[in-house]
Amino acid sequence: MTLRYARMLAATLAVAALPALAQNLATVNGKAVPAARADALTKQLVAQGQNDTPELRQMIKQEIIIREILAQEAQKRGIANQPEIKNQLEMGRQTILINAMRMDFVRKNPVTEAEVKAEYDRLLKVHADDKEYHARHILVEKEDDAKAIIAKLKDGAKFEDLAKQSKDTGSAEKGGDLDWAVANRYVKPFADAMVALKKGEMTETPVKTQFGYHVIRLEDSRPAKAPAFDEVKQQIQKSLLDKKLQSFQEGIVKNAKVK
Repeated sequence: MTLRYARMLAATLAVAALPALAQNLATVNGKAVPAARADALTKQLVAQGQNDTPELRQMIKQEIIIREILAQEAQKRGIANQPEIKNQLEMGRQTILINAMRMDFVRKNPVTEAEVKAEYDRLLKVHADDKEYHARHILVEKEDDAKAIIAKLKDGAKFEDLAKQSKDTGSAEKGGDLDWAVANRYVKPFADAMVALKKGEMTETPVKTQFGYHVIRLEDSRPAKAPAFDEVKQQIQKSLLDKKLQSFQEGIVKNAKVK
């Protein structure tokens, strides 16, 4: 939440100076504003990296008071009774409840270190035979242009020289070099054509993708190096947590009676 009303301090000094009980931040038009609102917002902003200072708390106090003033005015004008606003308020209420339920589930069902390690070991086995490929390519817009490039390469032209005309400017400057990468880094038609090649071979026909037409040459391949556990630990943890949450929600939905 942004404190965009901070500049309105002078206009709210009278309100901020109203007497309040210890458990209240202030009273606005006779209505108590709980101090818990300020505490919650302070906690949220500190979690985002801001320092908990008297200045921050004063700005938060101003923001909450102004929001209360404006909300009261909206109520007086009957805004909350408008059908569209009612729907938005209900959607907001549902979102808050759902998020709170999800957070409660996460607190009670954390992903353990053992679960993360077991998933890491499983993934190592699944991808034990994965390879990395070192390829070059030339990307052009028209199929006929790609065919012409293949013909020139067969006549002895250097791949690196012809790659200078590639639409892929990033690799064109490096002779079409794409460096080492696993196959699933590329779109499927490109990956399928690349993995079918042997070391030193190039595609005999243009490979069409959504980017245009490619001429591909495979420089080499090697077994893929597995990332260290610490490098992917957080990623695996998040993936497992997402699966737990999805299963939790699907179970609730499955048991609901919907007519």
